Amino acid sequence: MKGIRAVVIGASAGGVTALFKVLGGLPADMAVSVLCLLHLPHNRESHLADVLQRRLGRPVCEARDKQPVQPGAIYVAGPGYHLSVERDQTLSLSQEPPRHFSRPSIDYLFMSAADAFGESLLGILLTGANEDGAEGLAYIKNSGGRTIVQDPRDAQVALMPEAALALHRPDHILPLSGIEQLLATLEPSAC
Repeated sequence: MKGIRAVVIGASAGGVTALFKVLGGLPADMAVSVLCLLHLPHNRESHLADVLQRRLGRPVCEARDKQPVQPGAIYVAGPGYHLSVERDQTLSLSQEPPRHFSRPSIDYLFMSAADAFGESLLGILLTGANEDGAEGLAYIKNSGGRTIVQDPRDAQVALMPEAALALHRPDHILPLSGIEQLLATLEPSAC
């Protein structure tokens, strides 16, 4: 997949298993930044970065405020804070009100990443039990980026993919295995 510099992935219910599957397809020498947001309880510490790192066998870190987005790095949103990407491609954490009952919100991440990366952004929305991410994915598409929605028939919980499909026509509607295969085509020299 040519011209992609960053990938944002959003998921909710059923998202851990889905992330394991799709991130397994990433090339070992990729130069693309990946930012993952899974709805998490705000009152507990998250171990998602550690679990993904062990499962993928590559560095994964929880996003920190003012952290530069590095090529080839995988970041995950922590609990209790919205994660966004500034125009200078640094990460920002904030505590604005929840969106779709969620903080972190997929919409916040997707919209800010679209402003930062424009047409070089790929947005992926996976399984989930609310409508968070649908508006953000449409925003990515309207900003020139590319979009993928998990096939609702393949999703553990279809509401989130269905909400995205009700708002816009993505570039691809794929099962997890298809998303994994597509991510495997990311260019090592994309940056």
